[in-house]
Amino acid sequence: MNDAYSQKILEALQEDSRMTVQQISERVGLSPTPCWKRIKEMESQGVITGYTVRVDRKKVGLGLMVLAEINVTQHTEKAVAEFEAAVQATPQIVRCYSTTGPSDYVLTITAQDIEAYEHFLMQTLFKLPAVAHVRSSIVLRDIKQGAGLPL
Repeated sequence: MNDAYSQKILEALQEDSRMTVQQISERVGLSPTPCWKRIKEMESQGVITGYTVRVDRKKVGLGLMVLAEINVTQHTEKAVAEFEAAVQATPQIVRCYSTTGPSDYVLTITAQDIEAYEHFLMQTLFKLPAVAHVRSSIVLRDIKQGAGLPL
């Protein structure tokens, strides 16, 4: 992945993963077959981990986004594994980061509105394994999202 063509391919795919191999090859200045081979190689190496669609959360009824800082009661391997498995199984939690600093995890959570988030908080988040403390910050507006990695 250390060459300029592979980097250009990744940049193109991050911008629009629906482009055909032909379109990508024209954009990066490489014929389609070597372009396709590079894409397949990056997929097999795990450089490309998947292809997704970005959805406008507000247009699908998810008007509220919350950043929740979580502290866990225990840092044992079992407690952490149970918490992380529960997070994986909770669809309202769309991102989870294990962090340094004052919180153990930072979650990005979506909900229809503040009432739905309060219900989620009481019925789900506080009941996740090993949760000791939750600090919620409501996102007022999205400034930058869905940006590709700076290659």
